[in-house]
Amino acid sequence: MKLSCGTSFAFLIMLLLAGQYVHVYAGSFHKDVKIHWGDGRGKIHDRDGKLLSLSLDKSSGSGFQSNQEFLYGKAEVQMKLVPGNSAGIVTTFYLKSPGTTWDEIDFEFLGNISGHPYTLHTNVYTKGTGDKEQQFHLWFDPTVNFHTYCITWNPQRIIFTVDGIPIREFKNSEAVGVPFPTRQPMRLYASLWEAEHWATRGGLEKTDWSKAPFTAFYRNYNVDGCVWANGKSSCSANSPWFTQKLDSNGQTRMKGVQNKYMISFTTKVWNHKIQNTKDTQYFLI
Repeated sequence: MKLSCGTSFAFLIMLLLAGQYVHVYAGSFHKDVKIHWGDGRGKIHDRDGKLLSLSLDKSSGSGFQSNQEFLYGKAEVQMKLVPGNSAGIVTTFYLKSPGTTWDEIDFEFLGNISGHPYTLHTNVYTKGTGDKEQQFHLWFDPTVNFHTYCITWNPQRIIFTVDGIPIREFKNSEAVGVPFPTRQPMRLYASLWEAEHWATRGGLEKTDWSKAPFTAFYRNYNVDGCVWANGKSSCSANSPWFTQKLDSNGQTRMKGVQNKYMISFTTKVWNHKIQNTKDTQYFLI
């Protein structure tokens, strides 16, 4: 396996010492995740563990987390979001490390009043700091059918895809002072929760609890990652996602989505004065 010069020496040592910790998941909610909050509002619906639902009512939402932590990986799931009036509701699929200086990679779907589109909110946190948002309106109704959402996180980049179409790339630019999540293992999480104080038009639209309970569905959860165990992690030499990048066709498709469907972005400038545009470069977040 070829590692770029941007890969840390510490991670290279992990690769050499911990081959026994490589796992590839074929995906079962029974085997791979734990419904860790919601008091019964999260449910697995089939024997094979392919379909899971999360529900929200006025008392509580719900969520699940992966049983394993990962340092790099490719994680995908199919989701069908809450239909109708979903104002104030947030449905998520994301990676996150513990602690007060955590790393995080987010897919968050912000509900809206009936007839208006969902907002897909993406963000990357490093050492507890975000300020790297991009938001999109999707080119389909995510409440009618299942669609596939994927996070690819490797030492050089993070790629967000929807139904196989790249919508965002966040590159590792640590060499020029831009923080990138390279050292903290993360778990996968998903949740359905209420955030009416900010989620829909900055909190102008409130949750209509007469429509509760609200339910979102997850299926075909699948992770190919470097499992973190006993302070060590490693990756299989034949994992294509570990060196994945966007070719010219992928870049063109991503820019097409951003030009048509990206509705906002927030950028934090580190040690350079950069004028940001909608082009995805080192400092577009």
